Amino acid sequence: PLLGGLLAVVAVRAALAWATEVNAVRGGVGAKAQLRAAVLEAVVALGPSGRSGSGSGGDVALLGGGLDALDGYFARYLPQLIATAVTTPILVGVVLIADPLSALFLIVTLPLIPVFMILIGWATQAVQKRQWDRLQALASGFVDTVGGLATLKIFGRAERQSARIRALTEEYRVHTMKVLRVTFVSGFVLELAGSLSVALVAVSIGLRLVDGSLALAVGLFVLVLAPDVFLPVRQVGAEFHAAADGVQAADAAFSVIERASLLPAASPAPEARGALELRRVAVDDGAGRVLAPVDATFAPGTITAVVGASGSGKSTLLGVLADVVPSSGTVLLGGKPVAARSGREWLAWAGQRADLLPGTVGSNTALGARSADADRLDRALRLDVDRRVDAEGTGLSGGQSARVAVARAVHRLLERGGAVLALDEPTAALDDESERRLLAGLRSLADEGAIVIVATHRPATIAAADAVLALSPAEAVLR
Repeated sequence: PLLGGLLAVVAVRAALAWATEVNAVRGGVGAKAQLRAAVLEAVVALGPSGRSGSGSGGDVALLGGGLDALDGYFARYLPQLIATAVTTPILVGVVLIADPLSALFLIVTLPLIPVFMILIGWATQAVQKRQWDRLQALASGFVDTVGGLATLKIFGRAERQSARIRALTEEYRVHTMKVLRVTFVSGFVLELAGSLSVALVAVSIGLRLVDGSLALAVGLFVLVLAPDVFLPVRQVGAEFHAAADGVQAADAAFSVIERASLLPAASPAPEARGALELRRVAVDDGAGRVLAPVDATFAPGTITAVVGASGSGKSTLLGVLADVVPSSGTVLLGGKPVAARSGREWLAWAGQRADLLPGTVGSNTALGARSADADRLDRALRLDVDRRVDAEGTGLSGGQSARVAVARAVHRLLERGGAVLALDEPTAALDDESERRLLAGLRSLADEGAIVIVATHRPATIAAADAVLALSPAEAVLR
């Protein structure tokens, strides 16, 4: 009967351990999915202007391997913490019933381990933070290098960047070993504290066995239980260090979510009708003025060329219109103020970079559209819509990539019935004939009532405009 009971206890314990691990893993997967969705939503809400200093590479590191490191936190650390909170008081209570003096030693020495854990946690927090920062720097550097690989090869700087990536990788490896060193030392401290506490109980039991004040059976029973009293607490410390990377990633995730929560609430967009007005719209990044105050009115049916020297704020102005650059001042459409995060349904924007994805010309043109309409694609684009495109526009010339970016903005304008088309240097990589055709297309859109704003250096584009907004570090003049 005793053997059967022992086997039953072992089976029940194994089943409970399995059920605990399965539920912990399932809960961890759900929690990670919710946190990842919240971070992704926050990154989208923050936009490019609110991106962390590590850029898109840091965001990828956070959303990928960073949050995946929470597996150890949810699947092992939290279950172990709960098990410790339940089993340790029970074991201490059993020892208290069997031998109050040994229980007193356990109660006095047991808090030493959590105290050591807290002290070690304070010491390792800065180390873990630096480790996470290095991981984000490595991810950001790798993404930037891959994105500019073609340019680096052209100018013979690929080896220099490869050496930089190797240096960052080596630095990350060295720092990882430092983190592991701290982890092993902290584990040794916890094991030493637990072993000394058990030794203290064992000495007490031995002395009382010698003088006959304690029965042998009771002494052996307490001596067997004493290590199990400290074992759950030591395991909590070990699992905490194993999950430290995930905890650091979670802190970074909550930081992103908190920054997004501080943004003003999204407002409904005004009706896409009437003139676009800018009143004292300016941008200051804290280190100096980026865009001088702009007072301008853009009438429907007109093309306005935004000109100025490099660094005068042409791209910044279009970024303000696209709601990706924080600014001061007021933007009005049809006489109604346009609030931040209002959706910008009335605006179609194309930047200097096409940012093409693998697929076809047609799929890249309709990227982000609610539906891909063949007539809109044909009107927006004069390239073969079925032509294959690789990552970063490989397979197209620079001018063709620029035309795809413009066509994407035109497709969005036509699909949503927008009022404003904003283009950043759309003709910079075009030959004269392609530029002429593009300007004819923009004129056609303007004749239908669209407000077309083009940042440019090209004389032909400036000559085709109805108005010119000249930017300088001191002022903005519309003529």
